[in-house]
Amino acid sequence: MSDSLEAFRLRAREWLVANKPEEPAPHSGPQARAFVLNWQKRQYEGGWAGLTWPIEAGGKDASVLQQIVWFEEYARAKAPSTLSPSFVGLNHAGPTLILCGSEDQKAFHLPKILKGEAIWCQGFSEPNSGSDLASLRTKGAVDGDFLVVNGQKIWSSWADIGDFQELLIRTDPNSTRHHGLSWVICHMDTPGITVRPIKTMAGPTKFAEVFYDDVRIPLSNVVGGLNNGWKTAMSTLGFERGTAALALQISLGLRVEELIAACDDPVLLATLTDLRADTAALRAMSYQSALRAEAGTLGSEASTIRLYFAELTQRVNRAAIALYGIATPEVLAENGLGYEYFEGYSETIAGGTAEIQRNIIAERVLGLPRGAR
Repeated sequence: MSDSLEAFRLRAREWLVANKPEEPAPHSGPQARAFVLNWQKRQYEGGWAGLTWPIEAGGKDASVLQQIVWFEEYARAKAPSTLSPSFVGLNHAGPTLILCGSEDQKAFHLPKILKGEAIWCQGFSEPNSGSDLASLRTKGAVDGDFLVVNGQKIWSSWADIGDFQELLIRTDPNSTRHHGLSWVICHMDTPGITVRPIKTMAGPTKFAEVFYDDVRIPLSNVVGGLNNGWKTAMSTLGFERGTAALALQISLGLRVEELIAACDDPVLLATLTDLRADTAALRAMSYQSALRAEAGTLGSEASTIRLYFAELTQRVNRAAIALYGIATPEVLAENGLGYEYFEGYSETIAGGTAEIQRNIIAERVLGLPRGAR
């Protein structure tokens, strides 16, 4: 690390210590919305919002090394999780608009995201069209200057508290698979939208089903061109391959260190020291991947990191339960273990299942023959 990066680290550390919320972040509902918007506004006013965004979009155009330093300090300060209701806007919708949006779309939406004035949710997955996204069936029929949308989405993160949705629909009725799709901005207050929150086994309702009945969305809300939605959507999903998950990965390593410090069982301690090595390996892979992404050479090896992180999170959660036990609800609540343990099961499902990630690794990284479909 250069002297300038160390100076950047010190500024980040001092600001986070002075400004991070002291109260725990609510996991879902209106309280989570108010909390995350306030935290995002505080980061914006402090000059720390949009580190990964280009300057012309209102961001800081930070280098990958600066991003790494920021997320290291963010994790060490135990600042609110980056996997919050602000995640979709900051890491999906905003970057997609920067790359593919019109000037009017960028001028209206980007400041709202950075300043903590709007929450975005995602409308990609459908029943039977999750990992196989190209099979989606929600339709948008062109009617003058509008798209009339009918269909259903599921697992829409934070749809119950969202203002806008990145919505992927089929706009060419004669198309199949990847063709004839469109990525559109959907205002969640539009008549005809029904949102049904889904309570997970961890407790929160951060997912939802969304139903669309003759929902009229202006054609001006199409991003990246009508019937060109697959290309736009791949840009959206590609942004997850950057540094968005670094803070979560670094936090996992710090959590292992806390478990080691609390453990006096030699057998369990051996497991925890193995996990320490595994989290160090994860961090090394993630840093290498981030630097490759900055150089424009990142490939499908991002799936290796996604899979490794997902399964490692579940192993760390199991070790925590083994250390503290499950018989005392007070202990689970005090350490957040109950929520973390159950929430961890979603890691090998969300963002592409573990099975899908293994297929990608086998075919695109190892060059193995394409599996049966």
